[in-house]
Amino acid sequence: MKRAVFNQKGGVGKTSITCNLAAAFVKQGRKVLVVDLDSQANSSKYLLGQRMLRVKGTVADFFSSTLSFRLFQDSLMDTIYETEYPGLYVIPASDALKELQPKLEGRYKIFKLGEAIDVAIEKLGFDDVFFDTPPALNFYSMSSLLAADRVLIPFDCDAFSEDAIGQVMNAVEEVATDHRPDLHVEGIVINHFQAQAKLPKSAIERLQGRGLPVLEPYLSSSILMRESHGAGIPLPFYKPGHKLTQEFLDLAQNLIGEKPKKKGATKAEKPAKSVRSKRRDEADV
Repeated sequence: MKRAVFNQKGGVGKTSITCNLAAAFVKQGRKVLVVDLDSQANSSKYLLGQRMLRVKGTVADFFSSTLSFRLFQDSLMDTIYETEYPGLYVIPASDALKELQPKLEGRYKIFKLGEAIDVAIEKLGFDDVFFDTPPALNFYSMSSLLAADRVLIPFDCDAFSEDAIGQVMNAVEEVATDHRPDLHVEGIVINHFQAQAKLPKSAIERLQGRGLPVLEPYLSSSILMRESHGAGIPLPFYKPGHKLTQEFLDLAQNLIGEKPKKKGATKAEKPAKSVRSKRRDEADV
């Protein structure tokens, strides 16, 4: 399943939800790819840590290749990196995405990511793909919607975030109508939830009153998330027994809808090499 985590409003937790859900899926025995489409590259830094400084290929290199006559589908393979957590992979982003955007828009390259991701899934056998999107309806977020099967909308119980949900719903409906009839919003992920506060509860009730799909469990507000960011370790590997970690694991289980295949593996040191580079090294042995 390919999921875009998208909200045009910034600060709602797209990166935290993307990376920790991906890690929770790995704990359920899934092979998962995270595609970072935000030029800030926060997902990339979160999942790769210091190894991010040593990566040679990013999603920007893939998009750049689509502007030439190179075989762009295979060029994506040079940008896929296995993290320190077996089963969890990432295509990192870079600041170069910003200057590439007008060139890509002018050449109508918006379908290329979806085509290349499908090739990567076939070759490497990913069970799930998560797209971490920028906080704007631009070329990259639209590329993710055109590549995805489902959309998850982060919601931080803020009035401005409520307004943004309607914009996301309209964008998804437009893409589904014009290009991907099966694309739909899988659900709204409640983030920074405070059970004792009245505002979050009333905001959620308004969403439910509109008939919108609100997912459970809600993700609690916790300083642990910042600690996890600082350590560069997703919660399921950083604090497995914490309440917020369990909420991510339960949400992952609800989205998967089946029993886990096996227990997630533990952290192991690995160099910053793409999947294809690792295979070349192994062939030379």
